[in-house]
Amino acid sequence: MTRSHLDAPVVTTGAGRVSGRTHDGVAAFLGIPYAAAPVGPVAFDAPGRPPAWEGVREADGYGPTAPQVAYPAPIAALLDNVIELGDDYLNLNVWTPDPGAGGLPVMVWIHGGAFTRGSNRLAIYTGDTFARDGVVCVGINYRLGTAGFASVRGGVENRGLRDQIAALEWVQANIESFGGDPGNVTVFGESAGAMSVAALLSSPLTRGLFGRAIMQSGNGSVAATIDDARRVSARLAEILGVDADAEAFAAVDADALLAAQSQLALECMLDPDPAVWGESTVRQGMGIMSQIPVVDGEVLTAVPHEAIASGAGADIPLLAGWNADEFRFFLAATGGAEAVTEQAAAAILGRVDGGLDHLRARLDVGERAGDVLAAALTARAFADPTEALAASRAPDSTHLYEFGYSSPHADIRAGHAVEIPFVFDHVDQAHALVGPEPDQRIADEMHRAWVDFATTGDPGWMPGRSRHHVRRFD
Repeated sequence: MTRSHLDAPVVTTGAGRVSGRTHDGVAAFLGIPYAAAPVGPVAFDAPGRPPAWEGVREADGYGPTAPQVAYPAPIAALLDNVIELGDDYLNLNVWTPDPGAGGLPVMVWIHGGAFTRGSNRLAIYTGDTFARDGVVCVGINYRLGTAGFASVRGGVENRGLRDQIAALEWVQANIESFGGDPGNVTVFGESAGAMSVAALLSSPLTRGLFGRAIMQSGNGSVAATIDDARRVSARLAEILGVDADAEAFAAVDADALLAAQSQLALECMLDPDPAVWGESTVRQGMGIMSQIPVVDGEVLTAVPHEAIASGAGADIPLLAGWNADEFRFFLAATGGAEAVTEQAAAAILGRVDGGLDHLRARLDVGERAGDVLAAALTARAFADPTEALAASRAPDSTHLYEFGYSSPHADIRAGHAVEIPFVFDHVDQAHALVGPEPDQRIADEMHRAWVDFATTGDPGWMPGRSRHHVRRFD
């Protein structure tokens, strides 16, 4: 590492030198490209190497985000998002306590957003708090929606996952220059980011790229067959009036592609008919995600939880958990749990084995239909599959947690995403999500557990495979 005339840190990467900025003892390098811009004829190709540059590239401001549309108003009021379009959106951010230190643990953050939204620019994702506590933190972008996950003729499958793998390869090649230890990398993510972590844990292409993994509010069940994914792409092509191949999709205007993608997602949510979208797309996408990873035989040789149950990633310690009221966050977008009728709850839970019997039993003891629906879907989509994933691994290889802090906003309680600012110790920047008086003690405990796990593999409680071994944060 050298220093510029402005006393800004300068680090050498494989593509050239970058200058960052220092604040409160933490050096930040923002918007560093880890792969070539995925635009034009290469939009549906595997990620390419980033072009080299001469001199020192300024890395003191965030880079562009993947193309996406904004969250609908009810969710946007709870969860911040930033959209800044630009070709070089396959970029990453690095926060480090000392680029010259060497040997520091590394954490690589994969954001959520249902594989269609999100970026590494959110304030609650800022890695300065991890750097403050001795960890080099990296936040990455990846291709989303059609660009990242649509299965189309002539296109490489699982481009979004391949982007994540390319970012991890960049970390292996460059993180020592930022003070990190490439032999001590933890990959962590939330929601679609956690589903991505499960995919990476199961993939034969990630061996040696990370040594620990953290899954926040995800599961290992999300992956469609290529045949089913092609049904989704065929409908998208029909909406656009083009052929369902990479060349045709790459030539479509970005705004038109996003508009068609939004229409596609709405159609799938309103009528998640397996005969239309394919059984695996509806089941694995939970009826709310139409463009998801696929079992392609290369990046994914099986649905992630099946590969993990067969031994994939068995040597990688895992920290995994869920929020106690995950689905209340999503119900907030439809008016809250109190707005859910018995008929609506029955229509949804009727697709789940035993769902109707469970609904009737809970209604008989006076529970509201919305509360029953939220609890049942939280269990089905998050808690139960996380426990099942842990149960498929060796008893001492997984630490389980449940997050229980109750946010007062929109009655979402311990809803989806509420744990993120506690993990990053940025609760003061997330009042719209966690409320005006969040419990700093929980942030202290969760953040320390994540730091300790990334550093030593021990978050502070015993590993195990059942509810008896769950650490509850509330």
